[in-house]
Amino acid sequence: MVLEHSEIPLHNNSAENSARDRVRKRDVSYGPRTENGAESWDTFMSIAGTAKKLGVSFFKYIFDRISKAYKQPSLAEMISIKSKEIFQN
Repeated sequence: MVLEHSEIPLHNNSAENSARDRVRKRDVSYGPRTENGAESWDTFMSIAGTAKKLGVSFFKYIFDRISKAYKQPSLAEMISIKSKEIFQN
């Protein structure tokens, strides 16, 4: 598969790095206090990781959504655009 699609990485370090971010936050903060807190952490860590991989400022993205300006496309739209770019080449 890698020979046909050179854009596919040979390792999964990016997935491991995403998991490490969550562990580092837990260690520094001594973990969430409630189940809702854990869910919120997971949600925001996921959004932050996705934004970082897409080259989008997490804070600008969150501000755009909270302010309801919607000047930026959703992360799902950006993922779709990126995947089309990758597989067209």
